[in-house]
Amino acid sequence: MSVDGEAVRLRTEPEEDEPGWEVDPEDEWGTAVLATVGRQLRLRREAVGMRVTDFAAAVKYGDDLVYKIEGGKRIPRQEYLTKADKVLGAGGLIAAAWEDVRKVRYPKSVRALGKLEAQAVEAALYSNHNIHGLLQTEEHMRALFEAWLPAYSDEETERMVAARMARRSIFERSPAPTLSFVQEEVTLRRPVGGRMVWRRQLERLLELGRLRNVSIQVMPTDCEDHFGTGGLIEVLKFPDGTAVGRTEGAFSGRPVSEPKQLRILELRYGMIRAQALTPRESRALIEQMLGET
Repeated sequence: MSVDGEAVRLRTEPEEDEPGWEVDPEDEWGTAVLATVGRQLRLRREAVGMRVTDFAAAVKYGDDLVYKIEGGKRIPRQEYLTKADKVLGAGGLIAAAWEDVRKVRYPKSVRALGKLEAQAVEAALYSNHNIHGLLQTEEHMRALFEAWLPAYSDEETERMVAARMARRSIFERSPAPTLSFVQEEVTLRRPVGGRMVWRRQLERLLELGRLRNVSIQVMPTDCEDHFGTGGLIEVLKFPDGTAVGRTEGAFSGRPVSEPKQLRILELRYGMIRAQALTPRESRALIEQMLGET
């Protein structure tokens, strides 16, 4: 869409049906949010005496999309809500709905994880299959999702990418949480997405490793005694002293919060971290990999 001084074209139906903006029918909270927002949009439009056709022309979207959004069947973009707010003279009330609407794009499980991460003051994270999601570039995560079998639909891929990108706000929090990552060397050497995507991913790791609250360590592939063979480990600690953790290698992969169970996870993570290269050595190895790309 163009800006001032240029012709503004109406959005076409294919663009309106772009994947990633459909409602998850199993998400009761998300469905309720969209139904409420859609109803508010319809009532506001009717209150000012605008027909759907006139409103659609004013916000530069098609009639069909307006019907879908007002009916709670489609997730509106932020720019849609902003334009609707201005056209309907809502004084910011409609635009403010984006704070809830944007969360609807993310699967319920990811929203729950993102909420926990947003509350944590400390996180211990070990990843052995792929680079941890919080460390991934958008290109890298997209390449991972697109390589999955059975294949994700375009809509599912867009939802997961958007959700994972949103979780990266943890690096921008103030006060900053303490984040400790241990990555298997093999995950850093796999050129996911091609050489340029791989290179940008290594650069991203070096960038994040410079943050004072972030520690990134590499577990060498040739390490003989390895306590991470049970799979990923995540432990999140909160301001009130409580914590939650999970691992693929125990407790059936379910999140746990009992002190005894958490001690097991912390013991494993502590041993893995002790076996890994130091942050300085890890940085040198990543720089070496980058030089070889």
